[in-house]
Amino acid sequence: MKTAISIPDELFHEVEQCSRRLRVSRSRLFADAAREYLARRGRPADATEAWNKAIDAAGQPGDAGAAVALRRRSEAVLRTSVARRR
Repeated sequence: MKTAISIPDELFHEVEQCSRRLRVSRSRLFADAAREYLARRGRPADATEAWNKAIDAAGQPGDAGAAVALRRRSEAVLRTSVARRR
């Protein structure tokens, strides 16, 4: 995807020099830099990855006694609500 960005002149010149030295295009240099920045920030690529990391760290949600009780109560309330609509 093509995009336009604004950067200070001195940064542009540094990028130019670096891209020549590395023999890569400016586009490639900016894309690589953005990927590296995002990787260091530890941001997951998507919501599924974030949930998987959270579950790995804390365990599967819903197995604790309080969660089971809440789920049963919620299901009962839903059943009652649906039955009233009929």
